[in-house]
Amino acid sequence: MTRRSLFLFLTPLTLALASAQEPRPAVQAPVATGPLASVDHKAPVKPGGLTPTWDTQKQARTYVLNIPAPRGQIVDRNGDPLAQTRVSYNLAINFPTPLTFTDEQVMQYAAPQIMLARSITGRPISITQDLLLKHYKNRGVLPLVIAQDLKQDEIDRFNERKPKSLSLLPTYQRYYPNHGLAGHIVGYAGRTGRMPDGPIQNNEVLWPGAEGREGLEQTFDDQLQGKEGQYNITFDPTGRKASEQVVIPPQPGYNVVTTLDSNLQRLCEEALEKGAKRGAIVMVDPNNGDILAMASWPTIDPNWFIPNISAEAYKALQDDPQIPMIPRAFRSSYPPGSTFKIPVGIAALQDHIIETDTEFSCPPSIEIGHLTFRNWKKRDAGMLNFADALTQSCDTWFYQVGIKAGGVRMGEWALKLGFGARTGIPLASENEGRIPNDEFMKKVHGRKMLDGDLANFSIGQGDVLVTPLQMAQAMAIVGNGGTFYQTRLVKQVQSIDGKIVTAYGVRARSQIDFEPKILKEVKRGMVQVVSDANGTAGRASVPNVKVAGKTGTAQWGPKNKERTAAWFSGFAPADKPKYAFAVVYESDVSNAEVHGGTVAAPLIGKVLREVFKDEAKEKKAKKKKGEKAEEPEEMEVRRAEPVEPKQETPRD
Repeated sequence: MTRRSLFLFLTPLTLALASAQEPRPAVQAPVATGPLASVDHKAPVKPGGLTPTWDTQKQARTYVLNIPAPRGQIVDRNGDPLAQTRVSYNLAINFPTPLTFTDEQVMQYAAPQIMLARSITGRPISITQDLLLKHYKNRGVLPLVIAQDLKQDEIDRFNERKPKSLSLLPTYQRYYPNHGLAGHIVGYAGRTGRMPDGPIQNNEVLWPGAEGREGLEQTFDDQLQGKEGQYNITFDPTGRKASEQVVIPPQPGYNVVTTLDSNLQRLCEEALEKGAKRGAIVMVDPNNGDILAMASWPTIDPNWFIPNISAEAYKALQDDPQIPMIPRAFRSSYPPGSTFKIPVGIAALQDHIIETDTEFSCPPSIEIGHLTFRNWKKRDAGMLNFADALTQSCDTWFYQVGIKAGGVRMGEWALKLGFGARTGIPLASENEGRIPNDEFMKKVHGRKMLDGDLANFSIGQGDVLVTPLQMAQAMAIVGNGGTFYQTRLVKQVQSIDGKIVTAYGVRARSQIDFEPKILKEVKRGMVQVVSDANGTAGRASVPNVKVAGKTGTAQWGPKNKERTAAWFSGFAPADKPKYAFAVVYESDVSNAEVHGGTVAAPLIGKVLREVFKDEAKEKKAKKKKGEKAEEPEEMEVRRAEPVEPKQETPRD
C-alpha cells in the first residue's frame, strides 16, 4: 500500500508526525536535513471536516497533551547520517466513547481485538486483565498499545483489513542507519521514563521522549532535543469524543555535524575487525585538527539500546572479556613503547643535548647502575645518528640519550606535543594519559626519577601512558611542521534548514618552532622506518606514497596477566601530510610474535592503500614499482626493566 493511502486510516496526530520522519537519504554538509522538514510550523494542523469543540460546546472537556519532539540528526562531515529519528508505528485498541463498559464488558470487547491483532502481526500478543482494566479506568479515552514498532508487512496487513477497533499510532524512535559505525562516538539515546498509566493529566506526554545516554547523543542532548508540540482531544458533555487536533506541531531538534568521514571510519573499523580482537585506529587531518576517523574495536551498535536494552543483554555486554563498551581510542591509555622515541628525540635535538649528526653506540645491552638494559635486537648495530637510531628503533641508543636529556626535558616536550592532557573532544571521560615527573615518582614510588626510570621513559615504558587519540594528535603536530591545532570532532550545530546555530572553528592552540634541520631528520628517520630494509614497518608501505611512521611495542598489566600493546603511528604522505594516524593493537598475553611492525602497521597499511588507491595507480603508470621492503627481523618484546634506588644517582 502506498504511503498516501496509509495515511487515510490514521489519526490527525499521525498526519502531523509521519510526514517527514522516515530515514532520509544522505545530504551534503553543511546542510543536514532533518525530521518534519515538510511540516508547516506556522499554522496548526487541523483534521479535515472537524470543527474544534470549544467553538460550539462551551462546556466541553479538553485534554491538552504534549507531543514529544523528534531529536535532531547526527551526521558526518559530508552530511551522511549517523543518527536519525524515524516514525515507528504501534498497534493499539480503540475503546468506544463514552466509557460505559463494565469490567466484564471491557474484557469481552478486548478479547476479539487481541485475536485480530495476533492475526495481523503474527505475534503472540497478550495482555493481563489488571493492565487492561486499569487502562480503561484511567486512560480509556486513549488507545491501548498492544504491539510496538510494526514492520512494513504488518502495516500492510493492517491497511488491507482497515479495522475500526484498532489503530496505528505513530511515535518517534531513534535509529542508527549504519549500526555499529562510530558507535562509541555517536553514543545512544534512551527513554526518559515509562508510559503514564494513571489518570490523564494535562500537559503529560503522549509517549516517553528520548535523552542522550552516551557519546555525542549525551554531550549535545540539549541541542538535539526539540520543542514539544501540543495535541488536544475534546469530548462533549456526554463523554463522547468530538474532535482531536494537533494544535502546535513539535519542532525537531538541531542537527550536529561532525568532522568524521564515514567512508574512512568504515575502512578503519573493517581493518580492526579483520585484524585485531581489540584495538583502535585514529586518523586526523594534520592541517586543521579534524578527527576523520576514530575507531575502537570491538564496537557497539547503538540500536541495541533502542527503545531499551534488557538487563540481561546489558550485563552480557559488561561481562564480555573483550570489553566492547570501552571506546579504546580516547578512554583507554597504554604505554606507547618505541613510538615515544619521537618526542624523546625531538626533546634532545631541539634543546641541543645532541645534534642531528651526533652518534651513540647501539649495543645489544648496556649497564645502568647495577641493572642490564637490553636492546630488542641481539646484535651490535655500531654507531648511529638520530635518524638511523629511529629507523632501527635502537633501545640502547635511546637509553643513553634519554639519561643525557633528563626527565624534565623529556616531560616538557611530551606535554608540548599534547601528551599528558585531554585533547578536549566533546565526549565524556576522556583519558588524560600520564607523563611521569619527580612529583609523581615520589607519590607513587617514594623517590625521584633515577637513571633506570629515565631509560624506561626514553622508550615509552615504565609509567608513561598515552591514548591513541593523543598519539595521532602528536603525529599531526610533527607532520604539519609544528602547529598544535585544537582537535575537533564537531564542526557545527545547525537547524534543519541549514542555519548554523553554533560553529566550532579551526583553532591553533600553540606553535612549536621546530628547527628545519631537526624536523627534516625526524621525518627522514620516520620514512626510513617504513621504506628502509632495516626499518620495522615495511607492512605499512603504500605504492608510490611516502609513509612516515614509528612502531612500538610495550607490555602492561599485573604479573601473569600482562597484555601487549603494539603500536604504529605517523602521517602520510610524508612531505605534505593529509592524514596523521595512530594504531594500537591489544594482545591477550605477552607474546614475542606480537609487535608494532607485524600487527599494527599492517592495519593502517591496508587503510592507507585503499585511501591512496587512485593516486597510487596514476603514479604507478609513470614509475616502475620499487623493490618490496625487506621484512624486519623478529623482535624480542621486552617488559620495562625494574628500577631500584640502590647504587644510582637521581637525575632530573
